[in-house]
Amino acid sequence: MDSLPRIGITAVGSALPRQTVTSAQLQQEVAAGSRLPLPDGMFEKATGIRTRRFAGPDEHPSALALAAGRRALAARGLEPADLDLLIFASASRDVCEPATAHLVQAELGSRAHALDVSNACNSFLNGIDTARAMILAGRAHRALVVTGETPSRAMRRDPSGLAEFRDGFAGYTFGDGGAAVVVERVERGGILDIETETASEHWAVGGIPGGGSRHPRGDEWSYFRGGGKELRGVFEKIGADILTRVAARTGLGWDAYARVLVHQVTLPYLERFVELTGVPAEKLVVTVPELGNLASATIGVQLDRIMPELNPGDKVLMVGLGGGVSLITMVWEKS
Repeated sequence: MDSLPRIGITAVGSALPRQTVTSAQLQQEVAAGSRLPLPDGMFEKATGIRTRRFAGPDEHPSALALAAGRRALAARGLEPADLDLLIFASASRDVCEPATAHLVQAELGSRAHALDVSNACNSFLNGIDTARAMILAGRAHRALVVTGETPSRAMRRDPSGLAEFRDGFAGYTFGDGGAAVVVERVERGGILDIETETASEHWAVGGIPGGGSRHPRGDEWSYFRGGGKELRGVFEKIGADILTRVAARTGLGWDAYARVLVHQVTLPYLERFVELTGVPAEKLVVTVPELGNLASATIGVQLDRIMPELNPGDKVLMVGLGGGVSLITMVWEKS
């Protein structure tokens, strides 16, 4: 990779909805809708999530992406006209067609080539990787990659019984948010390494069935369903190998990273990641107790929080986990 131009992240922004909802409030709503006798504090005890943000009726994925994108551009001192590539990379979207990137761009006022990238909770990192590849190919010079996630709208608030409740329980981890990064050529540092692992035979373990040609209509298909334990089992099975390959290829151990940003589903899940990988817990940026599972916005929000404390030369490892099932790692050095 040394012979290739260096492509890096030069600015970041994030956006969170106004409304804060506690796990107790969410559990109360689900208990009332289902008439199930749920034990007090069950949601928080099971997930470690105390609060999360929920988008309001006027807060769509494009709006969260737009707010985050404007902050990233301002941080870099750029105008929308300075972009020639805009990628909306999210598991959520405003409409099935056209690409939500066009809705973002119409409000932003840019004229860049605009497209969507979607791969569950890995969408944002895949979007950054796509932007990097297009810049390396000479198809773009400066990209804005944005995500806006509203998975709270896929929660089943009134399950008809215990079976539906269990089937949709993983959805109660969700929170909403947006993130954005500017991707362009840099003189030093930048994105040093990218690795992926995909096990598509597990695609049916969890997801939202509706919206495609299999189930084009009906609210029944619009809820998240799937087994959190099954997904965790798949990630545990294939996750260690990808980190071993990254360490072998880059020669970087945990001490080489200023921070390690990991997709966060629940607090017990994150604690298990620490146990399996040996990553020093103090290098993590723990957001899940406060914000829940932000889908693909998780790592972008974490990066925005730590950006001011990073110095040139600091390296950050990003570890994405997504339904499908896929993993992606990205090693980035601040320029």
